[in-house]
Amino acid sequence: MNQPLWGIDLGGTKLEGAILESITNPNPIVRTRLDTEASKGYDHVIGQIARLVEEMGRQSGLKPQALGLGTPGVLDPVLHTMKNCNTVILNGKPLLKDLQDKLGMRVELANDANCFALAEAHWGIVKQQAPDAKMVFGIIMGTGVGGGIVINGKIWSGRHGIGGEWGHNFLDESGGPCYCGRTGCVETVISGPATERYYTSLTGQKIKLKEIVARHRAGSDTAATKTIERLCHFFGKGVSVITNMLDPDVIVVGGGVGNIDELYSLGLESLGRFIFNNRVDVPLLKPSLGDSAGVFGAAALVV
Repeated sequence: MNQPLWGIDLGGTKLEGAILESITNPNPIVRTRLDTEASKGYDHVIGQIARLVEEMGRQSGLKPQALGLGTPGVLDPVLHTMKNCNTVILNGKPLLKDLQDKLGMRVELANDANCFALAEAHWGIVKQQAPDAKMVFGIIMGTGVGGGIVINGKIWSGRHGIGGEWGHNFLDESGGPCYCGRTGCVETVISGPATERYYTSLTGQKIKLKEIVARHRAGSDTAATKTIERLCHFFGKGVSVITNMLDPDVIVVGGGVGNIDELYSLGLESLGRFIFNNRVDVPLLKPSLGDSAGVFGAAALVV
């Protein structure tokens, strides 16, 4: 159990690798990066992963027994091919088999939101503030909206491999069309770009979410206030579905949008209005691992 853990976070632009001392001590022995270079094709990405593993071994003097890989999509448990990847060259490809053949070792895959939730459960804010939590729901709100479920320290992927994918639940028609082919998904309503689009629809101005938040807090822009209030309203409504269905012990909210403090006040009030209960006990927590969560969670997959 207390052996080094090897993990790689596969992103659209970069691959980040880390070797952690053990499950009980996540101190990085090695942490390094390579460009993904996805524009050069699927086989090239496989080669980049192999090169990163080789570099991690060179820097550490260690040899891996297994590798955890965080991915921008999920492995279909029936077809054994990737799906729902925003790095689209991975879709339809047998990534797990190809990596195991290339590397000659066991490889464990999970999507980035699951890795985020797993890392925060093992070593992050959940461990610090809710160490007895049995079910953790991890939310990533940024350019997109995703989620992951961890039960008793292990990821719950589900029958279709899509456990936790609340970003493509229906939320409100006002979100408009989603890239997934549906309309009004959570992602089209409360992601960063969706929130910015809503402000533009009110004002005709295109400004970044950070500026919208600043204008709201300054009380200088009624459209900014309306935008943030809408975000918090629909955040609570969307999270109420998770809470009613799973009733997690703790919810961790990551991603750029998750840094908005109003989610933990106005958003929590909104959750209270929609939840099927007379109060809200589940804590909404900000993560503590920062940009380490993805690669740390990938490393934890091999345990």
